[in-house]
Amino acid sequence: MQDKLRRWMLKAEETTDRWTSHKWFRRFKVTTGVIWNLAIIFAVILVAGGVFAASVGAGYFASLVNEEELRTQEEMLGDIYSYEETSQLYFADNTYLGKLRTDLDREETSLENVSDAAIDAVLATEDEYFYEHEGIVPKAIMRGLFQDVSNSDSQTGGSTLTQQLIKNQILTNEVSYERKAKEILLAMRLEKFMNKEDIMEAYLNIIPYGRNSAGTNIAGIETAAKSIFDISASELNLPQAAFIAGIPKAPFSYTPFASGGDLKDEEGLQPGLNRMRTVLYRMLETGYITEAEYQEALDYDLAADFRTDETRSYDDFPFVTAELEQRATRIIMDVLAEQNGVDPETLNQDQNLYEEYAILADRAVRSNGYRIHSSLNKDLYVAQEETQKAYQGYGTTLSEEYVDEDGETKTRQLPVQVGSVTLENKTGRILSFVGGRDHEVENLNHATQAYRSIGSTVKPLLVYGPALEAGVIGAGSPVVDVKFTMDDNGTDYEPTNFIPTSEQGIMPARDALAQSQNLPALRLFAQLRDEMPIQYLMDNGFSRVSESDGVVSSALGGGIEGSVEEVANAYATLANGGKFIEATMIDRIEDADGNVIFEHESEAQEIYTPQASYVLTDMLREVFENDRGTANRANGMLNFNADFAGKTGTTQATRDVWLVGYNPNITMGVWLGYDKERYSLDNFSNQNLQPSARVNQLWANLMNKTYEVVPEQIGSGDRFQEPDGVVNRSFCGISGFAPSDACKKADLVRSDLFIADVMVPEDGDDSLSTGEYTTINGKRYAALSSTPSEFVSGGGIGVSEEYVDRMLAPFGGDADKLFPGNSMFSNVVSSATFEADSAAPAPVGTSINGRTITWSDSPSNDVVGYRVFRNGNKVASVSESNSNTYSASGPGTYTVVAVDITGRQSAASNSVSIEAPRPEPTPKPERNETPAPEPERQEPEEEEVEEEEPAEEPQEEPQEEAAPEEPEEEPEEEDTPPEEPEEPEEPEEPDTQDSESDEDAA
Repeated sequence: MQDKLRRWMLKAEETTDRWTSHKWFRRFKVTTGVIWNLAIIFAVILVAGGVFAASVGAGYFASLVNEEELRTQEEMLGDIYSYEETSQLYFADNTYLGKLRTDLDREETSLENVSDAAIDAVLATEDEYFYEHEGIVPKAIMRGLFQDVSNSDSQTGGSTLTQQLIKNQILTNEVSYERKAKEILLAMRLEKFMNKEDIMEAYLNIIPYGRNSAGTNIAGIETAAKSIFDISASELNLPQAAFIAGIPKAPFSYTPFASGGDLKDEEGLQPGLNRMRTVLYRMLETGYITEAEYQEALDYDLAADFRTDETRSYDDFPFVTAELEQRATRIIMDVLAEQNGVDPETLNQDQNLYEEYAILADRAVRSNGYRIHSSLNKDLYVAQEETQKAYQGYGTTLSEEYVDEDGETKTRQLPVQVGSVTLENKTGRILSFVGGRDHEVENLNHATQAYRSIGSTVKPLLVYGPALEAGVIGAGSPVVDVKFTMDDNGTDYEPTNFIPTSEQGIMPARDALAQSQNLPALRLFAQLRDEMPIQYLMDNGFSRVSESDGVVSSALGGGIEGSVEEVANAYATLANGGKFIEATMIDRIEDADGNVIFEHESEAQEIYTPQASYVLTDMLREVFENDRGTANRANGMLNFNADFAGKTGTTQATRDVWLVGYNPNITMGVWLGYDKERYSLDNFSNQNLQPSARVNQLWANLMNKTYEVVPEQIGSGDRFQEPDGVVNRSFCGISGFAPSDACKKADLVRSDLFIADVMVPEDGDDSLSTGEYTTINGKRYAALSSTPSEFVSGGGIGVSEEYVDRMLAPFGGDADKLFPGNSMFSNVVSSATFEADSAAPAPVGTSINGRTITWSDSPSNDVVGYRVFRNGNKVASVSESNSNTYSASGPGTYTVVAVDITGRQSAASNSVSIEAPRPEPTPKPERNETPAPEPERQEPEEEEVEEEEPAEEPQEEPQEEAAPEEPEEEPEEEDTPPEEPEEPEEPEEPDTQDSESDEDAA
């Protein structure tokens, strides 16, 4: 074998020698050598040039990314997933409400919830080699670079999905080589940290898709699918997916909606439809769809699928959206501060810190994709809105001129506004509210953000509740409804009831509260003022009340402001047995991943004892049930029976009216008034119902609708349960003490509820005395032993001076008004003690007209009556409370003397006379057999005199008479009952120093 190989090699060598020995071969060898050397030289030059160019390119690339710091995995992923997602709002029970107001609407989704057709369309259009490259496609980059350098008309682009993700989330849309270089570098780095599915999912969530039919900018494929076709991204069919996949190239050209949200016309839709056809063709080219699917998609009527009915939550529920946004922002402030170790107290006290977190929270609420779950019942809210819009009795809509920003004078409407809150007592959850008549006219939420004077709704919370707690009163204890004068910073302040002439004297506390009388509330508050009852309001959640507001006029609401929410919340405290549970409208907040970052937890704080709360509630039942209760009209309009208690309120000049009613389960507060507080609801009273009637009607309408929608929330069959420690005891109705025998005999015993541990009637009643009185200048005073009997009235049931002083303290008042004629205790006589002097009264002047004798008032201040004398004999006694006249019964000389309370008489007045008539001649009688009877002799008639007394000169000292004469005219107490309106009106707070603002009377 070796010999054969050796022979073959020798033969080959001989052949080679033979070829190379030729001349042409030598020439060829020289030529190829030169060519080879030139090739080597060219290759060296080419390699060197390439290396140089690459070095220059690398250097240039390095210079472009020189300032780009190397990002860690955490930093890059944080930037990628930091895209804004619109927060969503929910009614109660996960009922979807809508999205918060934002510049960009986006809803995150996962890749598994996107249809395959949509993913294929994106890949075919944006990144054919997505699953093959490592962040970039060099060929595409070079092609794009060449097109850019050559200024080619065809710009195909060279960005992968990864590069687009980097551009949108980490870099900017700046067109520059520097940005492109950074994009390439970061895209390759991102591929090391994220897999392809994560990159695709992030891309589909961040890419912009134009706008929706509400005119809002949108991003993310889930938002695009819902906004354009009203379906989820998982339900997109082929033509729908192709249309959406084509939008990102020119979002506002290809979107089917114009800037206002309206669907574009046929011409305006063509660019987007043409783009869809391009996407479908690319899918066909890349093999994602077949020819048949392609043709079917082209024939599909896509325009019929476009959505046109999308609205924003702010359009449908503006008051709700704005309110939930504001409340959620405040909650997120605390959440963010807590995450950073800032305690709530520091946050509230540091203004700069507060503003910083307010900005952060506002940004977070709008862009972090929170799920905000509210306590609002959608059906109830809608029903109450319909009810308030249907009510026709609000009153006159005013108008006023104003100057706008351009300096033009315009006119705007000022309707009577409404605010209402319905809340669940046990949890504090607000079930519904009415923010106003029309959000387009006025966007202020009158239920939660309008702070107005609360009027007489303050009385149970600030006066009667604390009075029960302090043992000052029981439910039926006597209180004093008598006018008084007090000092108000150097000026006299004379408060009145709503009806200025009304003074009911001694009346039960529950009646005074039901009728909302002002004077008893002021007197009670004066007894409590040192106990700081204003703290009850502060603890009840009134955010604008401070200790300095605890002046006397605050008992009527003067200077006390609150929102409808705060007032309703405070009355829910009474329904909860005295436990305050702060009202809330947000049940919980979840982040975009479903984690609960806030959940409301009800915390109860005891403000009133259960006993005081129940007794006060029982008193407030009278507001609804009593015929004279100020909410009796509302109670009569209800379509169902329930155990309601509550209070009405009217502020100064009837600028506001209130009605708050509660049962064991819910509380509803309603307010009416103009936005401009200078306008009164009593304007155009001849055209409108009384303001109190309006608020009664609207409250009843809203409560009826509430019962219709959520009867189980009201629980009409439930009643307030009397707790241990509440007892029913008898007492003397005029004093509040345990009834004495005299009280029983006078039929003055009453019974009502008391708090056993605080106050029960125990002390024996010593209030009663004889009821004899006289009058001076029209007022009652206790008769003295020396007061002439003809000027004394009564003789029945009276009260002691100590009783009068005790009941009228600390402000005093007219004791004569304690038991007026219209009082339930009108059989009791009350009179003050008159400090008499030791001088006889001054005389009077007398005149006569025909037979009518008149005289002037005596200048003395202690005169109780006048005596009339004829020819020196007393013929009449006239009380000073009657008119100074006497009709003479016959001829004679008449004088008048004044009599004081001690019985002293004045000197006689000037005398006036009546001449006796002259006798006429008597004709002679005709003869008659029967003689006429002899006429009887008659004495002149003397009124009110049982026997004539001898003439006597008036003496300085009182004269005792054997038989006291009855006065000609019995002195009458002229107690005119106060005029009562057909509808019980709510007292308004007193007019104090500033008529334009509810300034407090000190």
